[in-house]
Amino acid sequence: MGVTAVLMLPLLLLGISGLLFIYQEVSRLWSKSAVQNKVVVIADAISGLGKECARVFHTGGARLVLCGKSWERLQSLYDALISVADPSKTFTPKLVLLDLSDISCVPDVAKEVLDCYGCVDILINNASVKVKGPAHKISLELDKKIMDANYFGPIILTKALLPNMISRRTGQIVLVNSIQGKLGIPFRTAYAASKHAALGFFDCLRAEVEEYDVVVSTVSPTFICSYHVHPGQGNWDASIWKFFFRKLTYGVHPMDVAEEVMRTVRRKKQEVFLANPIPRAAVYIRTFFPELFFAVVACGVKEKLNVPEEG
Repeated sequence: MGVTAVLMLPLLLLGISGLLFIYQEVSRLWSKSAVQNKVVVIADAISGLGKECARVFHTGGARLVLCGKSWERLQSLYDALISVADPSKTFTPKLVLLDLSDISCVPDVAKEVLDCYGCVDILINNASVKVKGPAHKISLELDKKIMDANYFGPIILTKALLPNMISRRTGQIVLVNSIQGKLGIPFRTAYAASKHAALGFFDCLRAEVEEYDVVVSTVSPTFICSYHVHPGQGNWDASIWKFFFRKLTYGVHPMDVAEEVMRTVRRKKQEVFLANPIPRAAVYIRTFFPELFFAVVACGVKEKLNVPEEG
């Protein structure tokens, strides 16, 4: 009996590993079929997340429209994609200059995209500008810049491409937002305001376009960390606020977010929240026990955390 049990354990592990491998392969093939030949617009393709989304969707056989405010960086991304792609299974990406903080140019960009392919199947609104600092030290000009880039830019691009989706009765709009579209954190007033506004707009839009078979999805990570920066433990004293803040600021790698965007497109999910248990709990506490949440957040301000501004 003992020998049989010893032999069964490796076989069981091997069987589980085989099933996981089959599941991953099926999911990968399913993801490719979901975007193959689809026209996919990535609003900020030169960011860390944008590059990973470009890689994932390009591999899946999508007709990519890569937008960004630097032609050199777009060209570099283009070269990287072409160098590893199979020409028989992928399409040559189209490059378009776009700076969403300059909202006056957005309609012209949308027209250029539609003139090229005649339609857009998937729009990924992933552009974002961050700012950190006390509210009274953030200028109104910077507040407006944040709102232009994080709110007005994405909705103008969406409004320009939406009639095409409605007339074809198909399409999907993905907003890559932030946990700060659900709760406010000190020293991030302008950024949190723009993310709340964007989430509110796309939540309303989801209900409006459902009858046209247009899907609106939101993906909200804690924050998207850079390729080369990994959050450390730091020299934190023992306190509820500091524990909460440290956990809340742990980010998600761009590759993980890009893969989740692909799954969201494939499964047509309406809302996805990428976070570890602490930020998830914070959202629920903010909803059901707001006074407790406000008290914890106020504690952090009283402890005078050193939060430098960043442009």
